[in-house]
Amino acid sequence: MSRLFRTSRLLAWLFLLGLSVTILIGSGFYLYLRPGLPAVEQLMDIRLQTPLRVYSADDKLIAEFGEKRRAPVTIEQIPTIQLHAFLAAEDARFYEHFGVDIRGLVRAAVELISTGQIRSGGSTITMQVAKNYFLSRDRTFIRKFNEILLALQIERELEKDQILELYLNKIYLGNRAYGLAAAAQVYYNKPVSELSLAQMAMLAGLPKAPSAYNPLADPERAKARRNWILGRMRDLGYITRDAWELAASAPITADYHVVSSELEAGHVAEMARSEMIKRFGDDAYNDGYSVTVTIDSTKQRAAVDALQAGLEAYDRRHGFRGPIGTVEEEQLVPGNLKNLMANYRSVGSLAPAVVTGVDDNAGLTTLYARGIGPVEMPFETMQWARRHKTESLTGPRPEKPSDVLATGNVVYVKPMAHEPATGTDERPEGEKGNGEQVISALPQVSLAQLPDVQGALVSLNARNGAVEALTGGYSFSYNKYNRATQALRQPGSTFKPFLYLSALEKGLTPATIFNDAPIVFDDKELETVWRPQNSSGQFYGPTRLREALYSSRNLVSIRLLRDLGVPYVLDYLEQLHIPIEHMQKDLSLALGSGQLTPMQLARGFAVIANGGHDVTPYLIETIRNAAGEIIYQAPEVVFCESEEDCTKKAEEKTAGEAALPADNEAPQQTFQRGVRYAERLADKRSVYILHSMLQDVIRRGTGRRALALGRPDIAGKTGTTNNQRDAWFVGFNLRIATAAWVGFDDSSPLGRGEYGARAALPIWLDYMKVALSGTSPATMPRPNGIVSVRIDPETGKRASADQEDAVFELFPEELAPPALENKEGSGSGNGGSVPQGIF
Repeated sequence: MSRLFRTSRLLAWLFLLGLSVTILIGSGFYLYLRPGLPAVEQLMDIRLQTPLRVYSADDKLIAEFGEKRRAPVTIEQIPTIQLHAFLAAEDARFYEHFGVDIRGLVRAAVELISTGQIRSGGSTITMQVAKNYFLSRDRTFIRKFNEILLALQIERELEKDQILELYLNKIYLGNRAYGLAAAAQVYYNKPVSELSLAQMAMLAGLPKAPSAYNPLADPERAKARRNWILGRMRDLGYITRDAWELAASAPITADYHVVSSELEAGHVAEMARSEMIKRFGDDAYNDGYSVTVTIDSTKQRAAVDALQAGLEAYDRRHGFRGPIGTVEEEQLVPGNLKNLMANYRSVGSLAPAVVTGVDDNAGLTTLYARGIGPVEMPFETMQWARRHKTESLTGPRPEKPSDVLATGNVVYVKPMAHEPATGTDERPEGEKGNGEQVISALPQVSLAQLPDVQGALVSLNARNGAVEALTGGYSFSYNKYNRATQALRQPGSTFKPFLYLSALEKGLTPATIFNDAPIVFDDKELETVWRPQNSSGQFYGPTRLREALYSSRNLVSIRLLRDLGVPYVLDYLEQLHIPIEHMQKDLSLALGSGQLTPMQLARGFAVIANGGHDVTPYLIETIRNAAGEIIYQAPEVVFCESEEDCTKKAEEKTAGEAALPADNEAPQQTFQRGVRYAERLADKRSVYILHSMLQDVIRRGTGRRALALGRPDIAGKTGTTNNQRDAWFVGFNLRIATAAWVGFDDSSPLGRGEYGARAALPIWLDYMKVALSGTSPATMPRPNGIVSVRIDPETGKRASADQEDAVFELFPEELAPPALENKEGSGSGNGGSVPQGIF
């Protein structure tokens, strides 16, 4: 008995000794590690890594930037049954323990001792929160001890629901989905509230091993994990037996759903992303910013469609360049076609397709198209495909499908509207017995090709500079170079309105006469003898400036620049805030030999469009933080007539704000919207007269195609550079200014006849039909001090009362031609600072 007593005492002392040693070691670890543990308060301040999202002005998603897909939710937004699914899978005693599961820790310790590493874990949800937010993912004893200490600290300072919400927003669930809401979107394209029980259990099974139990990577293993969780939910009383049976028998419905763009505006998205990086650095990708840009989705779609259609039309005019690839006929096995086409990328609406058969008798070509399957191509969609030889030369018109394509050719196709005759995917063979032609059930496509030529379209709000539509090329996915903002190109005759505006400001009038006659320059700066010509190659003699502008007479423009002086015009361009660093310093400037981007040219025309006030193009309308608070809004634009007027208006605004009574109950804004004062850059009477001259470009000049809009308020200018290397049209009314450009990236010639009116104006026209739809005409109000006078179109002088071919012309009142002294007329010109006559 005494031996048993002594043994018991020994065991008790050993137990107490072990316990003391354990407590001492644990205390030592705690004292050693405690200073390095973060404060729990940081959990509430941590910004979840939420991607940057860019939206159109009408709230269409354009793009998402950031490595992690995340959409934070509150615990109130999550169905209770979904919470139960995660608890059943990860921590059934979550609401009972103090942050640490002793049984799980013992299991993890045994694994560490026996294998040298921890495989199964033993972490509670609280411990996972500690690990995911603060600690590394190393499987070491020190990290595990830190995890336990921090979990205990979290449990003391946060409510259970707060801990669970943090967990469900942070946990990684595979396929770049972080958090429950993002996973619901990625796998099921649904909000959390719309998931079925089976889908909830599937998501709850992912935290343990997001790759191994992923329904996309291993559906059977994922289903087994799902059903185990459903069984746990049944055993824990979370669901009924009937609900368990129904959910456990449900098929796998997960698929990969990317947050898709609702609007094709890749160049716009990249511009917004670049601006956000400038403002916030790399934090822009992860801090949950939402950017709303000024782009209108309807106008943007119209811009993309118009540019693509215009470039494709140019491309068809210049012939078919041949297939983009060839496949050997023995490889054209039905089961192999999908893999073959996977080697070729789709571009926009263009899909690569391989020719599987050519039937000249039926006038049909059969193909297999990527993303579509078997298709057929009627010959009438191929008749444009003359062989391309040079930019100005094509081969003969094809007479049958085999003149264009052969079996094994890989080409681009575009889907056509087609109503199948049956519900099958197979085309009936041949003809019916009675000779009646069988209607094909295959989708029909038309022959296409990816244009080599490129282009850009920029549309600005003429008053405040907001970018309403922008596309910098045929396809952003194919080529990310933004020609709208980066391509410096010669503007050609679209430069002339700035030259003529400078002339009007110097006292010339639309009736001033210049001689349209041959001229030769031997200029050392030009390094050669220069014999400029009109595009027609003809000369028209004495010409009024109005006619010279709407007919785009080059020789008149050169004489005008010579008389005004190159330095004066360059200074005037600077006054209009048009960049001159890439402008020529000689008389070729008159023909647009300098360089501007489409954005810069559109901005210059916007100054003209709004009556002469400064314009600063901008893209970002608002920026919101992750909490949805506006932290930036584009400044309000206020017109002013001079620098002094701008200063006065700014002072009045400041004084008015200071006089407002304080509202202590009003919510404090996190930002203060600014004001941008747009100073007048050009004389309003000169701008008004220029409007009327540019309206004549549409009515009777090189821009007559724009008459198709049927509007009286349209003005604009065509432009073409030497050898048709650039084709332009820039047009506007009082509210909107839009520039369209077409050209090759390497400045190759566009080809014979490809002037601005043919290559660029149709693009502008297709876009403006949509942009102006439903809007009333908007013209510049006529300023005081302008008079309309009947003049002789040959001399520019005031016409006699009985002159039948007289025309009305606009003048500043001080420059109007003097009244005739007698019937024959003997005026001395326009009576202004520049005498009337031939220059």
